[in-house]
Amino acid sequence: MQLILHLNARFQPKHRFELEDALQEIFQKNKAGEITGGGTSLKENGEIDSCDIEIDFSDSRKSLEWLVNLLNAIGIPKGSLLRGVEPPVPVGTLEGLAIYMNGSDLPEEIYKSCDINYVIEQLEQAIDGIGHMYSYRELDEFTALYFYGVSFSEMKDKMNPFVSSYPLCQKCLIEQIA
Repeated sequence: MQLILHLNARFQPKHRFELEDALQEIFQKNKAGEITGGGTSLKENGEIDSCDIEIDFSDSRKSLEWLVNLLNAIGIPKGSLLRGVEPPVPVGTLEGLAIYMNGSDLPEEIYKSCDINYVIEQLEQAIDGIGHMYSYRELDEFTALYFYGVSFSEMKDKMNPFVSSYPLCQKCLIEQIA
């Protein structure tokens, strides 16, 4: 059975490949099929919109319910769909949060003296146990950091003290993406 896992996820190709590899390993171990391809869609502004993973699912050994349970257990964003069956099957348990770091409107000294890696490290610590950064996208106007976890509002609340105090986070936007 040919399926497409449409991910409501903003993963760069290299981060989508990590998920593909993990799924491939599970499929091989369980003789449940294989990953046959994938792709990443971009919005007009160059930001990542969503991803697809193509699956050749061997329904003779495992049920579709097994696959849905697997996908929900490994953690993919809400709003994802398993296509190739009618109707498409909704999957995903994680909520998404994007932080858009302003890339052009802050004083030059802030860009020189602050470190985006420090921002990522602090945000990861703030949401430890409830979420994780899965991917990012660097564009001229902004850098988007994509986090997924159990609750958008809880992640946002835990990040707010750092975001409101670190100079590089000035003029950033936080948005729910899943």
